[in-house]
Amino acid sequence: MASEEELFANIDALLAEEPQLPPPAERARLREAAGITQARLATALKTSTQTVKNYENGRSEPKEPRLSAYQRLLNGWAAKYPVHGAPAAAPVPAPAPQPEPAPETFTGPAAPEAEASAPVEAPAGQAAPERPAARPATSRRPAAKKAAKPAVDPRFPHGPLAVLDGDGSAYGVDGIVLDCPAPTVVELVEWTLRESGLGAPRLHRNGKDSDPLIVLTAAAAVKLGLPERLEGHEQRRSLRLPEDHPVVKQVAKAKWQLTQRGFGPWARIYRKATGNQRQCVQLAILSWDALDERSWPGVAEMEPADVARVLGVYAQRVITPRGSTAVSGLELMTALRPPTRAVQDRESGNWVSGHNPGSLGAEPVDPAPPEATPEHPVVVQNNWTGGFLDEEAYQWVRPVDLLSDEECLLPFAIGLDLNTAFLAAAARLTVGLSGPDHFDHPAFNPKIPGSWLVDLSHVELDPRLPSPFTPSGVRPTGPAWYQTHTVAYAQELGYNVAPIEAYLRRETGAYLDPWHDRLKTAYVDTLADLGVTKDLTDTEFLAAMERHKQVDPALAAVLAAIKATVKGGVGKLRERPQGKHHKEGERWPALQRPTWRPDIRAAVISKARVNMHRKLLKMADMTGLYPLAVLSDCVVYPSPGASPLDFLPYAASGKPQPGGFRLGPTPGLAKLEGVQEMAWAVDLMEQGYNPARHIKGDGHDASLDEGE
Repeated sequence: MASEEELFANIDALLAEEPQLPPPAERARLREAAGITQARLATALKTSTQTVKNYENGRSEPKEPRLSAYQRLLNGWAAKYPVHGAPAAAPVPAPAPQPEPAPETFTGPAAPEAEASAPVEAPAGQAAPERPAARPATSRRPAAKKAAKPAVDPRFPHGPLAVLDGDGSAYGVDGIVLDCPAPTVVELVEWTLRESGLGAPRLHRNGKDSDPLIVLTAAAAVKLGLPERLEGHEQRRSLRLPEDHPVVKQVAKAKWQLTQRGFGPWARIYRKATGNQRQCVQLAILSWDALDERSWPGVAEMEPADVARVLGVYAQRVITPRGSTAVSGLELMTALRPPTRAVQDRESGNWVSGHNPGSLGAEPVDPAPPEATPEHPVVVQNNWTGGFLDEEAYQWVRPVDLLSDEECLLPFAIGLDLNTAFLAAAARLTVGLSGPDHFDHPAFNPKIPGSWLVDLSHVELDPRLPSPFTPSGVRPTGPAWYQTHTVAYAQELGYNVAPIEAYLRRETGAYLDPWHDRLKTAYVDTLADLGVTKDLTDTEFLAAMERHKQVDPALAAVLAAIKATVKGGVGKLRERPQGKHHKEGERWPALQRPTWRPDIRAAVISKARVNMHRKLLKMADMTGLYPLAVLSDCVVYPSPGASPLDFLPYAASGKPQPGGFRLGPTPGLAKLEGVQEMAWAVDLMEQGYNPARHIKGDGHDASLDEGE
């Protein structure tokens, strides 16, 4: 029999062991419940994002002193977000129905996740559906890239999408070519779901897998009975086949359905889910302008295999395209922050659909009147006359009479463009998750997201700089509505702010963090593949940016699509009514989305504009230089030389001075937009034009396209 000393020695040994952590899946659940991204947790633990991913999928465990810190954090979260008896790995219920009919979420075993969450084990007795083997005609795989490819999901062995040509060849990612014998759209849909092996795993444990995408060339469209071109409407977004078209009739006869968008350039064909199996295929028709030239430059004219490569890289790094880049940007937000998750009902013990903390929820929320658009029901029905938020990007030109002789004699005007400025503004941005509450004369709190009625006309700034409070750059003349970041900046500049009233949100969170992290990684990785890396000197960076589009036109198109996804996704948060038949005060389809959130759009743009002004002010302090014009994320400066290196501030060591504009490949840093003669810029300014819009000099105007 063991002695007392032996027993106590054993107990002491247990007490001396390292702290015990919850299972990997529970670690991920707790972090997501707190609304914290893996990247943010990695920063707090002073480690890498990949290491945090390893902690959450069981590949590795932390060591001291990080172990104790991690345990303390998890214990704190566990007290705040108890499981209520539910295991961490639970079957995921179907999300709440969306305004357009769509199939229910597939809730089979979770696949390896691409971003921001740990794998979820399949519920007992639930196996992945078997797919009949696809019939590859040939397999052409290019040389392996240095970037590691995501692990292949066994349910989707041939990747997320394929480009179908007229001869039945379906070109997939990594050079795969499948033989598709389908002679009709209905048979194409059935082949895609049963034989193709196409699709993509969910991006979040509580989300849904991406439906397979089939892109049709003009020849494939004609072979399937579709017109080569679709004409008859002024706006591309209104294009669709008439309901009496033979193909539309075939789809209906086979008991398949189309969403409310009908059979247009992006058509979703589905049946309601049977059990837990989604039945939905996305079609994109190239000759119907499915790939807008502004977002996908040159892609529609590429060979099918190259189109598959471009869209495949985008799908792997961002999301399988589901429409325009603006639509995909919005869908990515929901895919990374699903509105619902599985929770166990205390009384019945059944799994039901519950709110997913950190998300916007499954139901739309009306904005406050000043955050809405003039045609919105909350404005029209309440006869609102109290003004609106005007948080838009800069469109400012310095008055010509404020140019000095010394500036006019400088030989060059140089445009700098901030990389994905809206994406940089979305980083660690606290936004409202709930509906607005009204307050009279509240004390200003820079930590509370919302809209404030404040008089900032007393703020006195150098007239050679735009006002930070208006998109026109003109000084305010009286009280106006501002988003929290704009008011906080006035306070940062040392001025008193006294709100008259406000619409504020009690529930807040960094909703856009996973969206920011995924798009930032996609942007930086794609630029790196084009030879523009973080380790370049400023001189090397300018040279690399000069030639990056010629290095690989396909990847250059992916980069353009990523940038369009950022701007378009932000713009979609306040999508206006489409079509000439809409009447003021009527609800329009976009209002049925939980992601119709003009307040979040205003927060992003407000922060981006404030960030721009902060750099302009710092540049003036450090160099004495003032901008000629600003257009959104592009600023034009007078310069003594034809390179940004001739006027940007550098320390004696050669390193860039912090606070001003800095060159580099990451979001928020700058690149060269264009160089023109100073006389050219002054001439435009005298005519009332903005030189930032035309500084490229290639016939391409700088754009404020924000997806609306």
